[in-house]
Order: sequence, then C-alpha cells, then structure tokens
Amino acid sequence: MKAASGRALLHVALASCLCVAAVRSGVFDGVFVQVGREHYAEAPLAGLPAFLAMPFNSLVNLAYVLLGAYWLQSEAGAPGGPAEVRRARYLKDVFAGMALVYGPVQWLRIATQTRAAAVLDQWLTLPIFAWPVAWCLCLDWGWKPWLLLAVEGLSLSSYGLALLHPCGFELALGVHMATAVGQALRTQGRRGGTSSAKYLALGVLSCVGFVVLKLCDHQLARWPLFQRLTGHFWSKVCDVLQFHFAFLFLTHLNTCQRRPPGGMK
Repeated sequence: MKAASGRALLHVALASCLCVAAVRSGVFDGVFVQVGREHYAEAPLAGLPAFLAMPFNSLVNLAYVLLGAYWLQSEAGAPGGPAEVRRARYLKDVFAGMALVYGPVQWLRIATQTRAAAVLDQWLTLPIFAWPVAWCLCLDWGWKPWLLLAVEGLSLSSYGLALLHPCGFELALGVHMATAVGQALRTQGRRGGTSSAKYLALGVLSCVGFVVLKLCDHQLARWPLFQRLTGHFWSKVCDVLQFHFAFLFLTHLNTCQRRPPGGMK
C-alpha cells in the first residue's frame, strides 16, 4: 500500500475512534435521535438475525464499503511532480476511508437500534460532506494541511448544534450540503470543464434524491414499488451515487490546471 494511503486510512481511523470515544462518554446523551424499527418503512422479517431483520436497508450498506474499496485502489492523477500525486492520493484515500467506515456504522444503527449507534451515524455524516469542501479549497488555494484540519474540526464541532435544539443536526447537515455545493460550483468555475460539470450535476441530483427519498420513506410505502425496496433503501442508493460522483468530480479536477481569468476550457 502506498504511504499516502496508509497515512490517510490511519487519520480516518484515529478520527473515527475519537468520535466513538466521545459518544461512549455520554457527551451527546441529550441529542434527539429516532430509535426503533417503526421509523423505517421496510417491515422486519421474522426469523432473521438482528443484523438482517430489515434485509434491504441492511445490505445496501455494503455498497459504501465496495465504493470505498474501489476508490482506494484507483490511481490518483495530478499535474506536477510526485509530491502533487501523493497529495492527490491522500485527498482521495481519506474520502475512500470515510466510505469504508460509514457503511458499517449505518449497518450497526439498523441492526442495534441503539442511541449510541444513531448518534455516531449522524455525527459521521457531517465530516463526509465537509471533506469535498476541504478538497476544493486545497485545489483553489494549494496544499495546506492546517486548512484540512480546520474544516474537519469545524465540521465535527458543529454537531454540538444537536445538543441545543432537536433539529440542530438537520440544520448542521443542511449548512454542510449547501456549503459543499457552493464550494464545488466555485471550484468548477475556476478549474472545471464539461466533464466535471456533468459529474457535479449528477452529484447534486443524487443528493436531492437522497434527501427527498429518505424524508418520504413512509409516504412512499403506500405505493407497491416502495413497499419492499423502500424510500430509505433508495435514498441510500442515491447517497452512494452522490459519493461516487463526488469522487469523479474531485479526482477529475485534480488533473486540471487552474483556468486563467477569462479563459475557456
């Protein structure tokens, strides 16, 4: 494994362990989370173990792991010398490591329906949306490790809003989504072309599907099409797709030189 990959996965593992320790300490015991299988439209199947009681909502989380593994082994391109390639690989592999961690955490929430798993699932969502912002800033401003740390630190600390209001997490998530799209559009304007614009549009469309399908899980279950493969299941499919299109968008921009003012690409 390349040194950049090992360092990226180590950083993701350390950050994840710190989050687990914080959740287990009870600091987020006051956060409102929904626990219980009644909050999902997919009906549990009797006779199956807990980790497969809702089989489709459970197994869809394998897609995150497969996605992370796929992008982890892919090559990272960047204009310039070996240092630029190492940095591009680090940015990519941190994002891939986040996918590798996020899938099992969501599966744990589905299987156990515990408060701790639900809080961890919510919390880890935020730095995932923040990483494309940090990646874009590195593309625009150059390699600044302190910037990556600052963005991710601010993102993790924003989960404190969930302690202040029952809808605090939703507010933080909405700000993360808007910031990610806004920064992506800014970087697209500076460096992007037709291909990256296509990936960005598909990523935003997948993000909209992720939100709408998840929120409408029970309402959609009135229709036969969504009674087994429910809105929650399809929202996770959209989530994996937005992850994938974010990879395509960002890795494509890694290989692009910054566009000169007034220039065409």
